[in-house]
Amino acid sequence: MRAPANASRLFALLLLSTVASVAVQGVAGEGDVRNVLVTALAAASLLLALRAAELKPRLFGVAAVAATAIVVVSLLRAFGADIGEGAWRTMNAALVIVAPPAVVVAVVRDLRSSAQVRLSAVAGVLSLYMLIGMAFAFTYGAIDRFGDEAFFADGNLATVSNCLYFSFTTLTTVGYGDFAAGTELGHTLAVFEALIGQIYLVTIVSLIVSNLGRPARRPGT
Repeated sequence: MRAPANASRLFALLLLSTVASVAVQGVAGEGDVRNVLVTALAAASLLLALRAAELKPRLFGVAAVAATAIVVVSLLRAFGADIGEGAWRTMNAALVIVAPPAVVVAVVRDLRSSAQVRLSAVAGVLSLYMLIGMAFAFTYGAIDRFGDEAFFADGNLATVSNCLYFSFTTLTTVGYGDFAAGTELGHTLAVFEALIGQIYLVTIVSLIVSNLGRPARRPGT
């Protein structure tokens, strides 16, 4: 299994795009410009992940067309098209959810080709962690828009920044307590997110970081 020659650059760009997406969602105020930028960054993260995984050109082309179409839909919504908030969040969730499996393939490919843990692999697993958090955040927002009940308890609004904040405090198991899911579906998803976040940090991330720079073990050694 061979990693692309520019794997390190792809992983670096992927990490940059995910960090930028989190920052924009958390800091930028509500508005059409913010929404288009969030969708564009999600699309960029997906395409970078697929490129790093060396997806077949035809499949990559299909993914690129789909991602571009979603960005165009976001632009149309910004210019007044009748596209609801729930649909927009669902489209973003779809972009972000597809990326993690590609990142896993890309990281495994990088580890096998280099026979050691490089910074590119660290960037990959960190990107994957943030993509998981964003995927849950968009899912929470979509549930709020399509469900019969508000997602958050105590009258808290499911804005983009609030969903992102709740998602990452759940993923990291910090749990400040200022936001809480108000439905059984929300409770269940939050439990799964907390389990994923805790297990991922104490296994995958810790294993990758602790072996940074070390050569891979060969059979019989």
